[in-house]
Amino acid sequence: MSPDDETLWIALQRREARPGLLYGVVTQGVYCRFGCPSRLPLRRNVRFFAGEGAAEEAGFRPCRRCDPRGDRAALQAEAVRATCDLIEASEAMPPLAVLAARAGYARHHFLRLFREITGLTPRAYAEAVKARRLRAALAAGERVAEAVAGAGFGSESRVYEQPGRLLGMTPGAARRGGAGESIRHACAPTPLGLMQVAMTEKGICRIGFGPDEETLLGELALRFPQARLEPGGAAMAEALAVVVAFLGEPRGALSLPLDLRGTAFQHRVWQALTEIPPGETTTYSALAGRLGMPKAVRAVASACAANPVAVAVPCHRVVAKDGALTGYRWGLERKRALLKREQEGRGPS
Repeated sequence: MSPDDETLWIALQRREARPGLLYGVVTQGVYCRFGCPSRLPLRRNVRFFAGEGAAEEAGFRPCRRCDPRGDRAALQAEAVRATCDLIEASEAMPPLAVLAARAGYARHHFLRLFREITGLTPRAYAEAVKARRLRAALAAGERVAEAVAGAGFGSESRVYEQPGRLLGMTPGAARRGGAGESIRHACAPTPLGLMQVAMTEKGICRIGFGPDEETLLGELALRFPQARLEPGGAAMAEALAVVVAFLGEPRGALSLPLDLRGTAFQHRVWQALTEIPPGETTTYSALAGRLGMPKAVRAVASACAANPVAVAVPCHRVVAKDGALTGYRWGLERKRALLKREQEGRGPS
């Protein structure tokens, strides 16, 4: 037995992931991904392969449980995509039984599948569609009553019950593009470049980096087009100093009040990000698994990308499965520098 095979056998026993590598089971005639939920085979019946082609050339067929070719996963993703299209095109939420039947799955299996891939239940997805329609109608200047009815909500009371969950603000404020809100902002030079911190009366609503103050102010205005943007203030200076100090000594977590506006799913992801200790990293797939939605990797990555507060919600601590630094809205060099500072600042435990 070669050392390489011995290492792979140990990894197989531990159910460790080995991207790009496969193992075949002679007695079953199938090949599997590392981590396949099937019962562990005997060592003498195992063969290792560097890819699907090598495994199939040796006479093995893909396992139906772990789906190493991704054929079943592609079919499932297509079924869920078609369901999303149907929900988007429907004025009212179709019954779950109808959605499951159209997708070709049993009701309970379809519900689990939809949530794994999208991160939401079909009903929550339908609510998100209606909320998006409502935001668009309000932004276009429609009166609240007409916008609520056109979006598919039965009554205005349903929208006013939890306006923050649906819109991030009241319907009236959404219609006015944030008019009536006061947002204070300030910029400061940092080791990572010019940083802007913006704050509503509830807390920090934006921490971002940019090339100059004009660009940063323009980005803030795009997010809150009708809000009153005001410079500084004592509370603003204190918050700015806290963030700048954290960049120099990244230990613990930022204890600042936050005013985060996003969907329920985004809030779940952002909360999970704050639980990653400084100096440590996780992967998008691991984060999705931690949330109980292992197939919602893309949705998790999108939520990370939508994070409006750099550092306070540490999306920079999420990396690709192979350790590559990908997907940071404020630039990969900043992501690399943040991680380096945190890892150097961990010190002895």
